[in-house]
Formats: sequence, C-alpha cells, structure tokens
Amino acid sequence: MRKLILFTASGAGSGYAPLAPGTLGSLVGLGLYALLAPLPPPALAGAAALVLVAGVPIAHAAEKIFATRDDPRITIDEVGGMLVSLVWLPVRVDVAVCGFLLFRLFDIWKPPPVRAAESLRGGFGVIADDVVAGIYANLCGQLLWRFVWPEGLA
Repeated sequence: MRKLILFTASGAGSGYAPLAPGTLGSLVGLGLYALLAPLPPPALAGAAALVLVAGVPIAHAAEKIFATRDDPRITIDEVGGMLVSLVWLPVRVDVAVCGFLLFRLFDIWKPPPVRAAESLRGGFGVIADDVVAGIYANLCGQLLWRFVWPEGLA
C-alpha cells in the first residue's frame, strides 16, 4: 500500500525528479489531459475533481510517510491543478501549451489567495493551492480563447 500511495502522490514518479518536480508533475497532468481531452467537458471536469478529491487523502498519507509538510515529491496536486486549468477550454495544442504555462506561472508566483490556500493543513492544503492556481489559469484561458484569440494562435 505504501508503494501505491507514493507512486500516486508523486504523480507517477514525477515528484522524484531532481530538478523541477512540480513542472514534471504538471507535464504528467498535461499527458493525462491529452488522454481525457476527447471526453465531453463535464466528464473532463469530473475526472479533474476525482483526481483532486482522491489527492487529498493520498497527499496527506504521503506527507506522513515523508515526514515533511507539502514535500516537493508530492506532485498529484500539480496533476489535478493542470486538469483544472484546461477544463471547458477548446481542445487544441496552442490552448494546452498556454494552459500549462499559465498554470506554472500561477503555481510558482502564488498570488493571493493561492499562497493562503497553501497554508491550509494536511492533504487539503497540498491540493488547495494548485486548485486555485488552476482556476486562475483557466480564467485567463477563458478570456484569451473567447475574446482575444478565439481562432487560436496558429
């Protein structure tokens, strides 16, 4: 059970990368999005919710195993946040790349209330800041793809 928790919490092992594990975890989320993108938007939103809801107890258990609060090896939060950043956006490569960049920007920058969400305790705190960063990225994406570049960047 311990190995399953660590594999899942680390975003299929991406959290063990020596450099930028959060970015690698976000790339895992982008890969999962690529697999799920053919689903209708409500199903994609449900899949994102499933990753995030399951991620709370998994991240909490991983924190106990690692004996570190929000250990960098825990990247299931980036996987779920990445999905949030792309839900209900057009399914196109330019949108996915932009969503990835926006999500990383907000996850690293941590504007309010992202930083406040990060301060919550346990697995909920691990997941919450990435949910908020994903929401910020998604809102920016909605503005970009609906009003600024509705036909895309190509």
